[in-house]
Amino acid sequence: MVTELVCIVCGRSYPPGDLQTCGVCGPQGILDVRHDYDAITPILTLEALGRRSPDHWRYRELLPIDPGATLPPLRVGWTPIYDAPRLAQNVGVRRLFLKDEGRNPTSSFKDRASSVGVLKAREFGYDTIACASTGNAASSLAGLAASIGMSSVIFVPQRAPEAKIAQLLVFGATVFRVAGTYEQAFELCRAACGHFGWYNRNSGTNPYLVEGKKTAGLEIAEQFAAGGPLGGELPDWVVVSVGDGCTIGGIGKGLHEFKRLKLVRTLPRLLGVQAEGASPIVWAFEAKTDLVPSGAETIADSIAVGTPRNWRRALAWVRASRGAMIAVPDPEILEAMRLTARLGGVFGEPAGVAGVAGLRRAVLQGLVPPDSSVLAVITGNGLKDIRSATEAAGRPHDIQPDLQQVEAALRS
Repeated sequence: MVTELVCIVCGRSYPPGDLQTCGVCGPQGILDVRHDYDAITPILTLEALGRRSPDHWRYRELLPIDPGATLPPLRVGWTPIYDAPRLAQNVGVRRLFLKDEGRNPTSSFKDRASSVGVLKAREFGYDTIACASTGNAASSLAGLAASIGMSSVIFVPQRAPEAKIAQLLVFGATVFRVAGTYEQAFELCRAACGHFGWYNRNSGTNPYLVEGKKTAGLEIAEQFAAGGPLGGELPDWVVVSVGDGCTIGGIGKGLHEFKRLKLVRTLPRLLGVQAEGASPIVWAFEAKTDLVPSGAETIADSIAVGTPRNWRRALAWVRASRGAMIAVPDPEILEAMRLTARLGGVFGEPAGVAGVAGLRRAVLQGLVPPDSSVLAVITGNGLKDIRSATEAAGRPHDIQPDLQQVEAALRS
């Protein structure tokens, strides 16, 4: 039930179609998808949702897809939420929940966006879809494209972890490892899409991809509202790691839409977390000014973005929620990998647990009160980056098959 596409810079309106940015504002003119909420409200009730399949297509009326479209076979969304009391105590909040997005088909949050992207590519008549990515969006696109028989082309920067590149190749994607930064891979992908006639999946500029990401916000609201762990109330805060800005922007929009449909009464505040080595959106938030591109040096490759395209959307939703932004150093991200796994039972990659690291720092700085209830979105599985996981967790004890050596190791 899409009504229009609206530029978030100038407000110009466009009819729904194969359009990615504003014709007046150019690449900076990111478009937002608008829906007919008056028509959707009587249809999308908690009772109706309770009868639907446990995946993100349950929100079909709020997604920009053809009602008759054949959906990809992979089940995306409706990921679990876990109560993590020991981690909450360590971090310093009253209650902490973890939403494990590593349970999606290719083990990351990005499957939400890619599932919509491949449907839009098919709807618009493309046979090949492409993206630039530090890893997760790429492997997600490769997997979802493979599931519907569509060709995919991926541009990754040199720093992309081998595990993620292996995923791309096993799904049959054509992979270009670019000797340069993510920003250079992004621009090369955009140029190649124009030259070869491929559909551009990059969620930094493609308005439809953010609609897939917002399903996490819809889900969080529904999972708590429908007799959830807080007795029908949403948590006080939702914490999200931030790279390009579309993930937190999408989650913010999804939460807001659930309230607009009168399915919840209150909304959580958003805490956006970046790595200190790639934190231009945090800087823009604190300086109350436009974004200035920065470097991108961090172990959290999935959020290593020095020139985020969707920063305006991210800041708009953080501010609308009366939320905050914070940056954390890599050592604290590595510590969060250990803590989230050992105290919460969820194994996240560096970008996936950056939110937990940011929450801990936000509590220490007084941004998040200690009596808060919080949900942290763990955006990707730790097996995506074994090198960082090994650095965080340490090495095994190498011994001979000898009980005395076991005893000696235990004493050391």
